[in-house]
Amino acid sequence: MVPPTGAPALVEPRKQLVNGVVREVSVPPLVPPVARGSLADIPFDNERDAPGEAVLSRKDAEGRWQDVTAAEFAADVRAVAKGLVAEGLKPGDRLAIMARTTYEWTLLDFAAWAAGLVTVPVYPTSSAFQARWILENSGAAACAVENAEQARLISQERKQLPGLDHLWVFDTGAVGQLRAAGERARIPEAVLTSRRESLTPDSAATLIYTSGTTGRPKGCVITHGNFFAEVDNAIELLHPVFKSVSKDPASTLLFLPLSHVFGRMVAIGCLRARVRLGHAPSIKTDDLLADLAGFRPTFLLAIPYVLEKVFNTGRATAEKMGRASSFDRAAGIARRYGQAVEAAEQGTGPGPSLGLRAARALYDPLVYRRIRAALGGKVRYAICGGSPLGSRLAAFYAGAGIQIFEGYGLTETTAASTVTPPLRPRLGTVGWPMPGTAVRIADDGEVLLSGGHVFGGYWDPEREAAVPVVEDGWLPTGDLGTLDEGGYLTITGRKKDIIITSGGKNVAPAPLEDWLRAHPLVGQCMVVGDDRPYVTALITLEPDGLDHWRRMKKKAGVPLAEIVRDEELLAALQRAVDEANRLVSRAESIRKFTVLTRDFTEESGHLTPSLKLKRTEIARDYAADIDGLYR
Repeated sequence: MVPPTGAPALVEPRKQLVNGVVREVSVPPLVPPVARGSLADIPFDNERDAPGEAVLSRKDAEGRWQDVTAAEFAADVRAVAKGLVAEGLKPGDRLAIMARTTYEWTLLDFAAWAAGLVTVPVYPTSSAFQARWILENSGAAACAVENAEQARLISQERKQLPGLDHLWVFDTGAVGQLRAAGERARIPEAVLTSRRESLTPDSAATLIYTSGTTGRPKGCVITHGNFFAEVDNAIELLHPVFKSVSKDPASTLLFLPLSHVFGRMVAIGCLRARVRLGHAPSIKTDDLLADLAGFRPTFLLAIPYVLEKVFNTGRATAEKMGRASSFDRAAGIARRYGQAVEAAEQGTGPGPSLGLRAARALYDPLVYRRIRAALGGKVRYAICGGSPLGSRLAAFYAGAGIQIFEGYGLTETTAASTVTPPLRPRLGTVGWPMPGTAVRIADDGEVLLSGGHVFGGYWDPEREAAVPVVEDGWLPTGDLGTLDEGGYLTITGRKKDIIITSGGKNVAPAPLEDWLRAHPLVGQCMVVGDDRPYVTALITLEPDGLDHWRRMKKKAGVPLAEIVRDEELLAALQRAVDEANRLVSRAESIRKFTVLTRDFTEESGHLTPSLKLKRTEIARDYAADIDGLYR
C-alpha cells in the first residue's frame, strides 16, 4: 500500500443551489479507497520500499536530533509488538496511551496495530476521574504512561479497573521491557503477520474520546479505513506540504497532543508519505522555540494560539527595542501583500503592485525573516485548525512567506473535513471540502458532513462495538456555517452556544471571542448574554502579554488585583472590544466587559484538553461577575 505520487490538478467543487444559495458542496476523492490492509502495514511497507530513508528523528542523550530510518522504525515496531503479544494481549484488546508528544507514543501506536490491538489516547493532563472514565468505558486491558506521576494517578484507580492487567511507564524503560518480553517468549514473525493480515480497513484502529464540553466524553470509533481516506487525500491535495518541492526534504516537528485526532492524523500521514517526523513534548515557549531551531521543519501543524503567540512575541520584542511602529507598518504591508496574492489567485485582482513588492522586500530581512526564524527558519507552510485563525493573521503569515492551510473538522471525522485549497485561498474561510467529502448546510444552518473519513459511531462498552449515529449518510456536527458562491465554508458558531438575548436577538459568540483572543493582552474570552438585555464578556489576561505591558508601562510591581482595574489597561482592552464589535451589528456587540484575575485553564475545570470553553462551568463559577455586568 504505497501512497500515490504526482501533484494532482485542483478539482473544482460540485455545488448544489437552493433558491440561488449554495447549500451543498462536494469534491471527488483524489485516490481510490484502500480495499485491504491496515495502518499496521505502513512501517513494513516503508521498510520494504525505502529502508534507508529517514522517516523520523528523535533526540539523543545530548539533545541532538538523530534520524530514524524506515528499517530502524520497522524493527522497533516489530520488537515492541512481539512484547505486547508476549504479555498476553489479544487481537481487539484496547491499549491506552497517556503521554505527551513523544517518539514512544507513535512507536507504541504502530506496535499495537501490528499486534492487532486498538489504541485509546488519554490526555496527559487528565484528572484521575477523567482517566478512569476512559479506561473503564473502553475496557482497556493495558495502559502505558509517560512518567511516575501519571503512573501513581492510574495506580490509585486500579481497584476500580479490574480489567486493567498491565501498566507500563515510558520513563522507567517500558519500551525496553516490552522488547525483552518479546525476545524471552521468542514470538515468531508469523504471529505478527497473522495478526496484521486479520485487520481490514473496516477494523477499529482507535477509540478517541471527545473533549466533553458537556457531559461525559464519548469514545469515537475510528477505523483504519477512516484514517486512510483522510491522510491519502490530504497527502495528494497538499502536495507541496507533504512532498519535497525544494532542496529541503519535507519534515515537521509535531508539538500538538497525539491524544487529539488532529496531531494523530498528521503523524500517520507523515509515516504514510515518508515525511521526516519529530516530536516535541513541551509547548512552553522557550522549549518549543529551541526544538524548532534544532529540528528546522519545512511545515508545521498548529493551532491559532501558537501562531498568535509568535506574532505577539515578535511585536513585543519590537516594542522593547523602540520599533513598534516599524513592526506595525511591516505587519500592515504583509497583510496587504497576502490579500493581494489571494485576490490574484481567486482571479479578482492583479496581484501585488510593484510598490507593494518593494515594501515587502524591504521588511523581509527586518521582520518577516525573524518570524520565520522563530519557527525554525525553513517553515513555508502551516496547517492550522482547532478554531478559526482569522483573516488578519492568515494574511500576515502569507505576506511573511508562510502559506496557511486552514481546516475544519471533528474527532468524528478523523480530523479535517475542509481545508484551504492550494493556490486558491479565501481568507476568513476554512476552505473547500477535502477530496472525498461533501458538506451540506441544513435548514437551521447546521453543518452536515459526509465521506469515507466519517467515523463508524460511538463506542458501546456493553457490545464492545460502535453504535452508528450517521443518519442518511450525513453527520450532524453541531456547528453553524455558510457556504459562499465558490463553495468555501465559513463556521459562524456552535448551535448550543448561540445566545438569545431577552430582546430575542440571536448572537453567535465565536467571532467576537476569536477576534479578542488574538489580542496580546487577552488570554481567554467568553461572551455572555443569554436571556439578558445586552451582550457582555468575561476576559482573562495572557501572562506573557501582561508581563510585557507591565514593563512597558513601568507597572511591574502593581498587584494583579489592582492591574485588572487599571485605567490604561482597561482602555487598551476597550479598544480591542471596539475593534471586535465592528464584526457584528449593534445588537450583537459587547456593551460591557470585566477582567478576571484568574485565567481559564484545564486545571481549573474551565477548558477542555483541546482548549475549548466549558461555558456552563464558567458561568457557574463567575456568576457574581456576570451579574455585576447587568446591575
